[in-house]
Amino acid sequence: MSAGTQKAAQAALAAEHAAVYGYGVVGGRVAEGRRAEARAAYHAHRARRDALVRTVRGLGGEPVAAQAAYALPFAVPDPAAAARLAAVLEDRVAGVYSDLVRAAEGPLRREAADALREAAVRAVRWRGSGVPFPGLAERTADGTGAKAGTAANAGSGTKSGADVTNGSGATH
Repeated sequence: MSAGTQKAAQAALAAEHAAVYGYGVVGGRVAEGRRAEARAAYHAHRARRDALVRTVRGLGGEPVAAQAAYALPFAVPDPAAAARLAAVLEDRVAGVYSDLVRAAEGPLRREAADALREAAVRAVRWRGSGVPFPGLAERTADGTGAKAGTAANAGSGTKSGADVTNGSGATH
C-alpha cells in the first residue's frame, strides 16, 4: 500500500485515540439516560483504535501513540455540553475516515467506510440532526469550511498525534 494510505491510517488512529479520551469526558458529564450510549461509543472507538494499531503495523508503520491528555474544543460543564462534545468527536473521526476511504483500497477501504458511517450515525444521535455529507470538510457543523480535524491545537504544544481539536494527527 502507498505512503498515503499509511499516513491516512495513522491519522485515523490518532483521531481514535482522541475520541477515546474525549468519551472519557463525555461519560463523566452526560445525562444519566445517555450513559449507555456514551459507553457504547467509547467501546466502539477503543475497538477501532485497536484494529487501527494492527492495520498500521500491517502497513509497515509504527502506530502513533496516544497523548497523555488532549485539549478540549470547549468547556464541558454539563450534560448538554457533553452531548455537543460527543457530536464534535464523531464529526472529526468521520473526517479522518473519509481521508482513509480515499487513500485505501480493498478491505481497508471498506472498513474505513464502515467507520465513517458509524461515526456519522453516532453524530446524528448526539446532535439530533445530520449533515448532508458526513466526513466532508465543506459540510462541517461549525460552518468554517475547515477540514475536520485541522482546527488549531490550542495549547497542547505537541509535535504529533491528535487531540479532540485536531483529529488529523498533523504536525503543529
